[in-house]
Amino acid sequence: MKIVKTKSFQESLENILSYIAEDKKSAAIQFNRDLNKKIKDLKDFPFMYHKSYYFDDEYIRDLTHKGYSIPYEVDLEKKIIAIIGITKYKKGLR
Repeated sequence: MKIVKTKSFQESLENILSYIAEDKKSAAIQFNRDLNKKIKDLKDFPFMYHKSYYFDDEYIRDLTHKGYSIPYEVDLEKKIIAIIGITKYKKGLR
């Protein structure tokens, strides 16, 4: 499967990385490296994360990473995984 990162995801991630880098640049680099590894792993296991709390759709899942939720959509017909966005995880949405 091909992974596509939406513009919204990329912009939000840049803001998060800039914020982290203000305190510690190496932490921002490690955050990004670890997140990209998790995203890359989706190619082989697109349904490894739970159904999204934010969307009522079985094909939209939530990858979680260091307190952030990264919703992504699996399109089996097109063989695409679209990374929709990234947001700070909010408790109480279940």
